[in-house]
Amino acid sequence: MTVAVLFGSFALLLLLSVPIGIALGISTLVTIVYSESVPVLFLMKELITSLDSFPIMAVPFFILAGEIMGKGGISERLFNFANSLVGSKTGGFAIATIVTCMFFAAISGSGPATVAAVGSIMIPAMVRKGYDKPFATATVAAAGSIGVIIPPSIPMVIYGVTGGASVGDMFIAGILPGILVGVALMAWAYIYSKKKGYKGTLEKITLGHIGRTFWEAKWAMVIPIIILGGIYGGIFTPTEAAVVAVVYGLLVGLFLHRELKVKQLPKIIADSSLTTATVLIIVGTANAFGKLLTVEQIPNQIAEWMLSLTESKIILILLITALLLLVGCFMDTIAAIIILTPILLPIALNIGYDPIHFGIIMVVSLAIGFITPPLGVNLFVSSGISGLSIERISKAVIPFFLAMVFSVLMIVFIPEISMWLVSLGD
Repeated sequence: MTVAVLFGSFALLLLLSVPIGIALGISTLVTIVYSESVPVLFLMKELITSLDSFPIMAVPFFILAGEIMGKGGISERLFNFANSLVGSKTGGFAIATIVTCMFFAAISGSGPATVAAVGSIMIPAMVRKGYDKPFATATVAAAGSIGVIIPPSIPMVIYGVTGGASVGDMFIAGILPGILVGVALMAWAYIYSKKKGYKGTLEKITLGHIGRTFWEAKWAMVIPIIILGGIYGGIFTPTEAAVVAVVYGLLVGLFLHRELKVKQLPKIIADSSLTTATVLIIVGTANAFGKLLTVEQIPNQIAEWMLSLTESKIILILLITALLLLVGCFMDTIAAIIILTPILLPIALNIGYDPIHFGIIMVVSLAIGFITPPLGVNLFVSSGISGLSIERISKAVIPFFLAMVFSVLMIVFIPEISMWLVSLGD
C-alpha cells in the first residue's frame, strides 16, 4: 500500500498539472503521514541536506554561465563558423544549425538554454532561406537536446552526485556520445533537405573564410578547452570550472565581444536565479522522494523483480533503456536521474555495466524526453520561438527522435563510444 500511495499520489498530481517539484514534495509528505515509517521532519531535513553538496554548487553557476553567454553574442559567431564549414552542402543551413547547437552545448549544460539561444537566431534564418518552419523548428528542438550530453552537463553533475560517480569522468565520457547524436541528426537533416531540394549557400568553401569565422568565434571555442582541460589538468574541480565559466563569459561578453551590457546583468541574474530555484526545488524534493523509496526498500524490490524476469543481459538493458525513454516523456531529467539511479544502477552493475557508461546511457535516454510529449520542454521553448503548435512540431520531430533512439542503442551496445576517452586518462 505504501508503494501505491507514493506513486499513486505522484501520478495524480502530475495529471492535475502540478509542477513536478511540488508534486514530488506533496506525494512524499502524503506517504510519510500514511506510513509513519519516518517523521514528518524527514522531508524538511532532506530539502536542506540534499543541497548541502559541493558538486551541486556547479548547477547554478553553469546555468548563469549559459545565460551570460547566450546574451554575449556567442551563438551568432558559432553559427557563422559552423556555416563556413558545412553551409555550402545540401541542407547546409540545417546542418550548420545542429553543429551550432553542439558548440553551444559545450557552453550551456542545458537543453532548453541551447534551444533558446540558438533557436531565436536560427529558426527565423532557416525560414528566410526557404526551409519549412516545422522542419526548422524540429531541427533546433532536437539538436538542443545535445545540450545535456556534450559537457558541461547539469544532469551529469546530478548523476555523479546521486550515483557516486566522478563528474569529471562523466564529462569526458559524454563527448563522443554527444558527437554521435549530432551526426545522427545531421544525417536526417541531409536526407530531408535532399528530398525537399534545400540547397546550400552555393558559395565555395575557402580556407580564408573558415579562418575568419573561426577567429571571430575563437573566444567561444576556448571555453570547452578551459573547462575540460582545467578539470583533467587538476587545476580546478567541476564546481570551480562552473565559476570559471561565469567569469570567462562576463569577460568575453563585456570586454571582447562588447555585446553584453552592464544594464542587462540584473535581468540575466534574475532569470538564472529563477531557473536555479526551479531546478533546486526539484533536486531537493526528488532526493526526499528517492530516500523514502530507499527507506521502504522499494529499489531492492524493483531490482529483484527485474532480475527475476530474465537472465539475458541484453533484454534487461533494453528494458531499462525503454523505461528511461518512457519516463523521459513524463518526468524532468534531473528528477528522473535522482529517483531512478538508486533503482537502476545496482541492476546495471549486476549485469556488468560500468557506472560511467550506464550514466551516459541514462543521460542520453532521458535527453530524448526533451522532444517527446507531453513534457517535451524543448518543444515548448521552440514553439514559443516559431509560433507553431506543439502538435505540428511533434510530427516533424519524429525522424529526429528515431535518429536519437538509434544513437542510444549504439551507446548501449558499444561501450567504447562512452569509455574510450575515459580510458585514456586512466
